[in-house]
Amino acid sequence: MSEAPIPVIRALPSWILGRAAARGRALVAEALAAEGVKMWHHVVLSAVRDLAPVAQADLGRGVGLDPKDLVGVLNDLQAQGLIVREPDPRDRRKNAVSLTPRGEELLLRCEDAARAANEVLLAPLPPAERDRFTALLVRVADGPDE
Repeated sequence: MSEAPIPVIRALPSWILGRAAARGRALVAEALAAEGVKMWHHVVLSAVRDLAPVAQADLGRGVGLDPKDLVGVLNDLQAQGLIVREPDPRDRRKNAVSLTPRGEELLLRCEDAARAANEVLLAPLPPAERDRFTALLVRVADGPDE
């Protein structure tokens, strides 16, 4: 990656976090691409597995994806036979989304690929430091207790 033009900027935690995040996203995106999956596809597959059967609207809110964008992702996943959309048993006016067995298998491979990419990302740290680093990142991401 290219360096920022000013050393003061390069020393900012926000700058360093941004570079680390970009590297992490790139590593995970590359690993998922080897499985033929994009990042949002992986996020949606994972959420569907955890929430299924889940209404499309609830799914979109749960993953923070605009409804129009979610429809595109769901269309891609359904065309590949990875999810099914059926009437929601709680409200037949809505669609509920579930994984197919093929979707479950792909999700497991994607989770393995993402874990491996994160191992590469954290390779400079010994295991104990990885755990501590992750815990610190969670605290920074969550912000101060209010």
